[in-house]
Amino acid sequence: MIRLQRVYEEHRPDPRAGTRFLVDRLWPRGIKKVDLRLDGWPREVAPSTELRRWYAHNVECWDEFRSRYIHELDAHPDAWEPLLQAARHGRVTLLHGARDTEHSNATVLKEYLEARLKRSSRKQPRPTVH
Repeated sequence: MIRLQRVYEEHRPDPRAGTRFLVDRLWPRGIKKVDLRLDGWPREVAPSTELRRWYAHNVECWDEFRSRYIHELDAHPDAWEPLLQAARHGRVTLLHGARDTEHSNATVLKEYLEARLKRSSRKQPRPTVH
């Protein structure tokens, strides 16, 4: 199970959150590193600086941003593979700082990882029942 959480809405870490990754390239403003319990901060899984600046959270560019970001993810499986491995073994929480939770890179990443999980579960042989 993969879930999203905005870092600014966290009062106490949820013990059921599982493995927690910050999926933004930049550290969230106003948050102290000691205050945000993380299992990882894979900056390279976030959109490139160029793509992030181009998008600038302009919802009118959402579809193109989503397409370009997926292209970046496809080109760098080494960036997202650790998150996928963690999701195969338990809950994962993707932390992000975006105000618009519907149109954020974390939303695209979650969908991308969930699609990969479904694909890999279909490839595994089903146990035979005797």
